[in-house]
Amino acid sequence: MSSPSPAAARLHRARWVATLLFAATTAACLLVLAVIAVRTDGVSRANDLDHDVSHRADGLARTVYYDDGALHLEALEDDDLARSAEVLGVLDSAGQGRPRIRSASPSPAALPDAEALDDLWQQVRRDEETVLADAPGGGRDHHWAAAPVWDGDRIGAAVLVGADPAQGRAAHDQLVRRLALGSAALVLAAAAVGHLLSGRAMRPALRALEQQEQFLAEAAHELRTPLAALRLVVEGGAASPPRAPAALHEAVRLVDRLGRLVTGLLARARVEAGTQEVELTPLRLDQVVEATVEELPDRTGVTVAAEATVVEGDPELLAQAVRNLVENALRHGGGPVEVSVTAGRVAVRDHGPGVPDAQRARVFERRVTGAASTGTGTGLAIVRWVAELHGGTARLSAAPGGGLLAELLLPGHARAGHPLR
Repeated sequence: MSSPSPAAARLHRARWVATLLFAATTAACLLVLAVIAVRTDGVSRANDLDHDVSHRADGLARTVYYDDGALHLEALEDDDLARSAEVLGVLDSAGQGRPRIRSASPSPAALPDAEALDDLWQQVRRDEETVLADAPGGGRDHHWAAAPVWDGDRIGAAVLVGADPAQGRAAHDQLVRRLALGSAALVLAAAAVGHLLSGRAMRPALRALEQQEQFLAEAAHELRTPLAALRLVVEGGAASPPRAPAALHEAVRLVDRLGRLVTGLLARARVEAGTQEVELTPLRLDQVVEATVEELPDRTGVTVAAEATVVEGDPELLAQAVRNLVENALRHGGGPVEVSVTAGRVAVRDHGPGVPDAQRARVFERRVTGAASTGTGTGLAIVRWVAELHGGTARLSAAPGGGLLAELLLPGHARAGHPLR
């Protein structure tokens, strides 16, 4: 396979850049959303934990009471909040020293150490409301709430409730992992979708670029022969003054042919670009074929047998197709070339080796090089393009007695304004 042209390679690179930009933009947006989700989840879990321990501590503090200076804890035994608490403790004052533990569940070892208990006690007495704190308990980090128990106008005790945040942290970490995996999957999906969309968006540009390159190749193919003939005629007239008038006449004829070629090429370029429709007009197909063969610079061995036939078509495009058929037969067929015109049919027969059945369809493809192609693979492709543009077809077959028979088949009444398909 041939390597893509620099312009096509730039379009392909632009497609990959667009894909990367699409994926990067998606990744940035997902990252922002994931960070917001992670932070929101973390704050929500922390708030839920604060609410749980403070709600339990406040509720249990209301079940504990003083009576004549004695602290009563009996109500804790039947309270659902007490039974469902992970860690529960009751502290009361012990003179001016550190608080003492009056009750602990499941055991005093599950409560914070003496220094942490003293800090919690001092905060409750200072703030005179429920306080929250983090401190180790039972060898693990816990979140604590301490609610005051009033003895008259002073705080005589505090109910301490603790909860292990490990379960919430595990759920939070699981959420982070799922968000990371989900975001990665979405970025890959976005990259794939972006690549497909950028490919679909650039497909018209690639098709237009390919058509432009094909048109340039075909234009060079069409103009090369008359330009070479014009050069030979001018050089011959310059080298031999007696031949100058005839050379000048031939040069004018070749210039006129070049003008028609350029006009046809421009019309074909506009049709392929979709900016113009072909205007099909009634014409004598036999006269178009005879005039085209007459203009060939080397028509030795070419004979024309034409019947009067009228079709609707573009004369320049039909002339181009006929010229390519005859020049292809001269270049690759060898021997005499016989051109015949009947109702809506132009047949060009040579006496060369022919083309195998398996290759007859491929020689009409652009840029195909073979025994019956035109070298650049554009001549017969133009023939098929012109035939389809007129609602007809082009085909190759084995000629009786050997050689190749190339046919351009046109309907008797083509539709005017038939667009390029």
